[in-house]
Amino acid sequence: MNYSTNFPSLKDQVSPEEWQTRVELAACYRLIDLYGMSDLIYNHITSKIPGTEHLLINLYGLLYKEITASSLVKIDINGNILSSPETDYGINKSGYVIHGCIHEARKDVNAVIHTHTRAGMAVSVMACGLLPITQTSIRFVGHHGYHEFEGPAIDLEERKRLIVDLGNHDTMILKNHGLLTCGATIQQAFNTMYQLELSCRAQVDAMASGQALNLPSKEVLEKTAHLYQPGTRRPYGVLEWHAMIRYLEAESKSSGYPHYDA
Repeated sequence: MNYSTNFPSLKDQVSPEEWQTRVELAACYRLIDLYGMSDLIYNHITSKIPGTEHLLINLYGLLYKEITASSLVKIDINGNILSSPETDYGINKSGYVIHGCIHEARKDVNAVIHTHTRAGMAVSVMACGLLPITQTSIRFVGHHGYHEFEGPAIDLEERKRLIVDLGNHDTMILKNHGLLTCGATIQQAFNTMYQLELSCRAQVDAMASGQALNLPSKEVLEKTAHLYQPGTRRPYGVLEWHAMIRYLEAESKSSGYPHYDA
């Protein structure tokens, strides 16, 4: 069995646009892990290759901190593998069941992130859902959906309901399951997931305190949510991404894992 994680570079074998997407997606996987949002070998982050309907996804068997630009698998919208490193690792069907339908239905979406974090799962089981109790969580007021749990996401019929529940939002809480964000760019999807995760952590902490929770007025909620939408003041993720990459570079030097752009 070939379970090596030493993959030869694809830099000279793919287009410059695909290679850049691979590097950014691999960096996103590493950042999700660095910020404590990974779950062993599970979950997925996908990105569309510019100018195509092809997606990049992780091998099912690698830690997020092991993922490199050259280890990513190219699939079509239906989950068929178009190219993959020489390995006995495959892909997780849930990856394209959830991600594929979003990429297919939402032409404005180029990246999708799904997580199973402790705080995200905790909020996903709360009847109250995500509460607008912090500035961070208020940005999602009126701008996120909910999807009922139907078991492990392997049923293609569930795709229709996922799309309806997501609507035109960039954020969705999968009940009894976890969190999902999407965006026009990898950077935007990461920024949104970071903020959603932070909101869930703050909510769990606040509710655990046993204290009464303060909710701002409806007018303040609507004003704040509007001001935090992408493009209202500035796009999400663009300014932050450079700082995140500097942080990732510093951490990568001592990680012992292959560099993400390998």
